[in-house]
Amino acid sequence: MRDYQQYLSDKSILEDDQGIAIEDEEISPVLYDFQRYVVRRAIMAGRYAIFADCGLGKTLMQLEWARIIHRETKKPILIVAPLAVSNQTLRESELLDYAEKGVSVTIARSQEDIGPGLNITNYEMLHYFDAQEFGGLVLDESSILKSYGSKYRKELTDFSHKVEYRLACTATPAPNDLIELINHAEYLGVMRGKEMIALFFTQDGNTTHAWRLKKHAVKDFWRWMASWSIAFRSPEDLGFDGSAFILPELRIHHHVIESKTPDGFLFPIEAKGLNEQRAAQRASMQERIDTASSLIDDSPWIVWCNLNKESELLSRTIPGAAEVKGSDTREWKEDCLLRFAEGDIHALVTKPSIAGHGMNWQRCSNIVFAGLSNSYEQFYQAIRRCWRFGQKSPVDVHIVISEAETSILANVMEKERKVSQMFDELVAHMKETQLQTIRRQEMEYRTESTESDRYTMMLGDSVERMDEIDSDSIGLSVFSPPFPGMYAYSNSMRDVGNVDSIERMIEHFRYFVTKEKLYRILMPGRLCAVHLTQVTAMNSRDGYIGIKDYRGAVIQMMGEEGWIYAGEVCIEKNPQIQATRNKERGLLFKSLANDSSVMRQALADYLLYFRKPGENKNPIQAGVSERYNKGGGWITEQEWIEWASPIWYRHRPEMPGGISETDVLNVRAARSGDDERHICPLQLGVIHRAIYLWSAPDEIVFSPFAGIGSEGHQAIIDGRRFIGCELKAEYYEVACKNLQRAEGMYRHKELPLFEEAEVG
Repeated sequence: MRDYQQYLSDKSILEDDQGIAIEDEEISPVLYDFQRYVVRRAIMAGRYAIFADCGLGKTLMQLEWARIIHRETKKPILIVAPLAVSNQTLRESELLDYAEKGVSVTIARSQEDIGPGLNITNYEMLHYFDAQEFGGLVLDESSILKSYGSKYRKELTDFSHKVEYRLACTATPAPNDLIELINHAEYLGVMRGKEMIALFFTQDGNTTHAWRLKKHAVKDFWRWMASWSIAFRSPEDLGFDGSAFILPELRIHHHVIESKTPDGFLFPIEAKGLNEQRAAQRASMQERIDTASSLIDDSPWIVWCNLNKESELLSRTIPGAAEVKGSDTREWKEDCLLRFAEGDIHALVTKPSIAGHGMNWQRCSNIVFAGLSNSYEQFYQAIRRCWRFGQKSPVDVHIVISEAETSILANVMEKERKVSQMFDELVAHMKETQLQTIRRQEMEYRTESTESDRYTMMLGDSVERMDEIDSDSIGLSVFSPPFPGMYAYSNSMRDVGNVDSIERMIEHFRYFVTKEKLYRILMPGRLCAVHLTQVTAMNSRDGYIGIKDYRGAVIQMMGEEGWIYAGEVCIEKNPQIQATRNKERGLLFKSLANDSSVMRQALADYLLYFRKPGENKNPIQAGVSERYNKGGGWITEQEWIEWASPIWYRHRPEMPGGISETDVLNVRAARSGDDERHICPLQLGVIHRAIYLWSAPDEIVFSPFAGIGSEGHQAIIDGRRFIGCELKAEYYEVACKNLQRAEGMYRHKELPLFEEAEVG
């Protein structure tokens, strides 16, 4: 095994700026001052995101970034863009005179097409390329990734991590969208999603999928964002002259059609739900088609649709219109979109999901939405194809809807208000730190100890602090290590849970249990009890839905380190609680009704116990027996009948002696203000049984992952002593209070009756 300090150094994902130091003079003078400033920052960072509003020249900026990275690496650069944007990017590169500079720009469909300079392809073609061949990778319109499946996003992230220099460009980041931020941060390699959550976010409510910024972390979050990205709506946001980037007037026109009664209804209604909205759109389709068609004159028009039938009817109704639909070939789509940009097509009929990203259509100032969806981003992007910097005329946007569809428009407009406010906040927050290059700081590591007669609580890394514990001195070790991928505790590289896979978790966990560490301090013949659960594979993170065998990985690792796998207990869990808390598709009754092939049982907990080889020289006489130990034990025969079962059942009215899922230390006590909580999955009832079964009074119970002190709290109450270690200072401080409280409860229980009465 590697030295532990070397392992921590290798594990760290934090790196200094990996970019290239350049001067402004090295960037093309064709770019505006603010564009050169952004390009220089991105090149010096090496991995960067540009969140710039439409029309601010992201294409020119990414081309110059790519040219300089190519110059430095002497390797080809790959620019990945939405469909039909590749040729547009090629045309814009002509403004930079790359041919005179000896820089080739090539449209590539596969690795065989790659030229020595800059290469442009579509997102759909990425799997035809070898990432290791490129010196830099650019994602144009990177926010489009949320419309791709999670498996594809994971493949893209894996692809990007083989490329040293990376750039992401988009006009519509979502500052409140955790998933989109994670996608960008992981693509750039600045931070893993799990670590980002641990550092800046806390769960909002009782669900595992709702997150909000920790109150105390707001400032640090925006400073961190400014270390790897830049956000602006105008050059003025960066302190530059914005007079050349003032948008013309945007004029919105509403055409509201009297509603008809949709099929299946007795009278017209305002469509609220998705089914009602679809019914209303079908009922009003012909009237909307007629109204939209009547608006078209001889000037250029872009006609946006929501339904396939709308697109089909409009392309038939509008003279000279060209239709681009999803089923068309890539070549046809690209040809039509470019011909419209060049003025060869009078009216273009298509969907925002097909052509709403990346295209520059400033020559067109007339837009009609013949059909609307509830997607604000599609609505925004569709408008910004024409209403962007460089547009010389006022832009007229015609929205054609029926009375019953006004809820769709209201929904989109409300989203527009919120997103506009959020983007303003994003720019305002980052503006204070845009001129700085700030790397996030890992959690400060420090050590401390608190001792009493019944416990010793250590702050620090237990791999190192176990060296302070005497050999063969621990009677029992019981603990719940972090469950990889389920909870986030800290951003420290010393945190065994700060990993993105079971394999990396096991790699770190191994350092805790070797013969020099936990194995050394445990008495021969005694047990180490590990509480865990299996880990779910999620589509958003792993690219598939299923179960990953964390339990088996731990058993294998412990055996490799010399431990004897002595047995295990399965701890029953309530499926209704898991379904409600985690919104697990495989546990929801609606999944049973829709497709039971995706169903699974609730995940049980396991208490795995491993024995250190050797003779136990201090037998634990736990059973209450006049025959064997003169009644000196503490576990009755009735208790043993229940505890000897391979399943420890959960508490319920008909089984009051079971394990209560809510029997845990007060999780609220572990919160820093109102901002973070410690998740304590190990029930006190489980700890109590382990302590009573596998340790004797006054022996030492040890936990290397003490958290807020659950194992110690129960050990002290059960008449044992405790040594615990915790990495995070907030949890350590709460653990000390819990252990002090438990010690008071233990001593109060020990008092003779007359002394207890006096104290009371």
